[in-house]
Amino acid sequence: MNRRYYFLLMIAFVFVLQGCETRNSNNPYIDEELPGVTPKLFAPSFVNTDAIEINTVFNASFTEMFFTRIIDGSFIIHHSDFVNGKWTAPQPIQMYTDKESESVAIDPSITQDGNTMYFLGVSPKDRLKKGKPDIYRSQKIDGKWQIASKVGYPVSTEKYVESYPVVVADGSIYFTSNRPGGLGKGDIYRAQYLGEGKFDTPMNVGSEVNSEEGQRGTYVSPDESYLITGNTYTDENGFAISFKENNKWQTPVHFDIGEPLKKDWIYFCPYMSPDGKYFFFSKRYSNPPKSGWKGVTKGEVHWVDISNVFKGQRK
Repeated sequence: MNRRYYFLLMIAFVFVLQGCETRNSNNPYIDEELPGVTPKLFAPSFVNTDAIEINTVFNASFTEMFFTRIIDGSFIIHHSDFVNGKWTAPQPIQMYTDKESESVAIDPSITQDGNTMYFLGVSPKDRLKKGKPDIYRSQKIDGKWQIASKVGYPVSTEKYVESYPVVVADGSIYFTSNRPGGLGKGDIYRAQYLGEGKFDTPMNVGSEVNSEEGQRGTYVSPDESYLITGNTYTDENGFAISFKENNKWQTPVHFDIGEPLKKDWIYFCPYMSPDGKYFFFSKRYSNPPKSGWKGVTKGEVHWVDISNVFKGQRK
């Protein structure tokens, strides 16, 4: 065996080992060192790699973790399971029958029982004809996530964008849409869950939260006591928080995430850990900066101790 062949063989072997990587865990966060009041990259090499990663979330029992990775132009949800004290190597979840064509599955949100996932989706068929994003749902049956299906009307529509779904404790979902009747480019709506996979007519959450600027990715706590959304209310970028008082959302207030915001980076996908201790967020960079997802060159997931993020604002 010549030296060059041996060298290439060893490199391939290293990649195989990385793909089979598991993590022991003494805490529910992939055995990562817990962050302080300054954000840090979450799970380097396990979640964050040289690829583009977005939006890490957990199920309520901390037995499954999800994030999205861009592979060959497709946005693919990955997951890792906590089994016998170890987190399994992240694996992609097949959400569409056609797994070869480009598609979008991003921004997962998991029901409290861990058996239903909602996400922003564009199927291979719709992406080919440049269709708009809709809300999709996948069920976990016998431990396996099934091929997803579109959540029907009145949540998803044919003509308008539906994105950023967040499922709360009673099964209802919040999402963003540019459907008629809103206050801006995209408003946040709440659709009451009726059971058997059906939803009532979505209701606009109101002018205190929705604005002419349009709202971006939003997180809502399971008990619906607060929400976090992209800050469009002041000159600062980043995120803002709204608390619910007397069953009414208050005007969101910008908060400091513990570090200066990087110029030309987009901050999005706010998320709170199920135990309410850590704030997760994603950020991405495009080259040139205004080229959006077409020009994205870097995507990262970060987390930070909640005590500073909500300092003086949690009630």
